[in-house]
Amino acid sequence: MPKHLQQQGSSIGMTGQDLSIIIVDDLQFSRIVVKTALKKAGYKGVRMADSATQALAMMDEEPADVILADWMMPEMDGLQLTDRIRQRDEEKGAYTAIILFTANEGVEYLVEAFEHGVDDYLRKPPNPQELAARVNAAARIAAMQNDLLETSRQMGDTIRRLEEVAMIDTVTGAGNHNMLDIELEAHLAQASTRNGGVCVAMIRLNELDDVAEDYNLKTVDEILISLHRRLRRSVRPTDTIARIKDNTFVIVMHHTNVDDYRPSAMERILSGINQRAFVTRAGELQLTASIGVHYYRGDENAISKDEMLRLASEKLKQAEAMPENNIAF
Repeated sequence: MPKHLQQQGSSIGMTGQDLSIIIVDDLQFSRIVVKTALKKAGYKGVRMADSATQALAMMDEEPADVILADWMMPEMDGLQLTDRIRQRDEEKGAYTAIILFTANEGVEYLVEAFEHGVDDYLRKPPNPQELAARVNAAARIAAMQNDLLETSRQMGDTIRRLEEVAMIDTVTGAGNHNMLDIELEAHLAQASTRNGGVCVAMIRLNELDDVAEDYNLKTVDEILISLHRRLRRSVRPTDTIARIKDNTFVIVMHHTNVDDYRPSAMERILSGINQRAFVTRAGELQLTASIGVHYYRGDENAISKDEMLRLASEKLKQAEAMPENNIAF
């Protein structure tokens, strides 16, 4: 991350002493001329590289705010260096201002430079006052871009935290692990005190990993959304459906009477999943499901939600090992 993002406060108010600048030119005389002009203008953090490769190595050691590079250099020219820096910026979530020195004339060169992501350019040899002004302007561009990137990162972190505490799985619209924990704990407490019953059914599609390998994540998401809709149609409105892993759904059913539970309800759910192919933009895909079931009777010793889920998970593994009728009770 660039130096100005490591400091407290806004980066837009950087001084010349705060800036990290790298001058890249294969001609020593040109490097010294530019460095001398920048030092006279008050810029302290100036490094020099005799090649694009050395400049990239310097950036690995300490990121730069502004790169001043000659367009024409052996091995890797200024445009190629710009491409490499822009790729690095994308990977690191940062922005580096780039100014190229050129003796080229004509609008076509200017257009080419901007298309490669160059921020500005200067004719050789540069006027010292113009050089200082252009560096200052480029630094402001980099600072604003990095402030925007940092704001975006913070917003992304905030959104992820909100999703973690929210109750809904953002892909399918089912509940998430948080909802499952709350609902299951409440149902178990109610069943324990009122001699009711709680059924936990853990469901997984058997062939979804193969679909992910053969197609793409969008196809997988389409199938998971369809699966949630099929589950919703197969259970009561009061039953809870949650997605706890990429390919694992959990249904929680509460019964006011311990003897109201019927295994046939699981067969109906499995039939609702398996009866027809899943329609996706990649075509119709036939998948089957496995279900692991654990039923808690309120007249038994109390059980924790984690233990309930563990027992259902063990049954799911047994169901997945079955050749057919993939339900384990």
